[in-house]
Amino acid sequence: MNPYILTALLFGLGLGTTITFASSHWLLAWMGLEMNTLAIIPLMAQHHHPRAVEATTKYFLTQATAAAMLLFASATNAWLTGQWEIQQMTHPLPVTLITLALALKIGLAPVHSWLPEVLQGLDFTTGLILSTWQKLAPFALLLQIQPANSVILVALGLASTLIGGWGGLNQTQLRKVLAYSSIAHLGWMILVLQFSPSLTLLTLLTYFVMTLSAFLVFKLSKSTNLSMLATSWAKAPAITALTPLILLSLGGLPPLTGFMPKWLILQELTKQDLAPTATIAAMSALLSLFFYLRLSYAMTLTMSPNTLAGTAPWRLQPSQFVLPLAVGTTTTLLLLPLTPAAVALLVL
Repeated sequence: MNPYILTALLFGLGLGTTITFASSHWLLAWMGLEMNTLAIIPLMAQHHHPRAVEATTKYFLTQATAAAMLLFASATNAWLTGQWEIQQMTHPLPVTLITLALALKIGLAPVHSWLPEVLQGLDFTTGLILSTWQKLAPFALLLQIQPANSVILVALGLASTLIGGWGGLNQTQLRKVLAYSSIAHLGWMILVLQFSPSLTLLTLLTYFVMTLSAFLVFKLSKSTNLSMLATSWAKAPAITALTPLILLSLGGLPPLTGFMPKWLILQELTKQDLAPTATIAAMSALLSLFFYLRLSYAMTLTMSPNTLAGTAPWRLQPSQFVLPLAVGTTTTLLLLPLTPAAVALLVL
């Protein structure tokens, strides 16, 4: 892609998110979300592959539906209460509609089915933008409206953690596994959103760092499915040794960074007398952990067959910039001791 066009599109992505962050009026927030969607579509379709075009079309249709629903709900709110302010959401009908529209935007269960299909059609770089940056603007709106109907948020959160774990069990395509991982992590964030918004932001931040590491590792080893992981030891042995730790951090195992948000969320849910919810969420984390372990096993404990059809690839110098991967991996593995500092910041 032409670097000038790429710069303009990335600027559009940044501007769209910033407009949504800064807006207090629903029309401005909607405009920011639309700019976001329109800026990423050329990035998704840049490879002119039928799968990429199909993924782009699916993404456009779902985002357009969510945006129309959000516009309809905000207009309904203005009609019922005379308010266009984001903070002034008092009527339950528009609040519920907007919550569901934003759930569709970010890919929460049960409106999640577009996310694995779309991510599967994209390359790792665009998939990373879709899994991280594109979640920011809808989350900013969810944090601002603070939906009063807690049952919907808990239901969405539990459904996402369960479906995110269950859906990834049978997958062999890495991008689909990462999509289901994204759904499960979003479920954890939504569960605690109404009780501790700052904890939701902490979980979102740690999820971004862990997902960045996972995407960059798979991009470095050029692995797109489970069987290709077995040859990655020949390309980058050091990072192959660290990758299981990155995946187990995504699964939430101590003493890795990914354990911190899950631990704090379970603690918060128990404080709010939601022990059954916390138990179901913790059990669903075991489902996710299983497919992360499966990936780790395929990557480090299986040798690729050394037949002519499956010879080990050449170990070449990496062509991509590896500093983000180094920083991301270090952060993904070593932040758990900073939990007391994170908790102190949450209290402020």
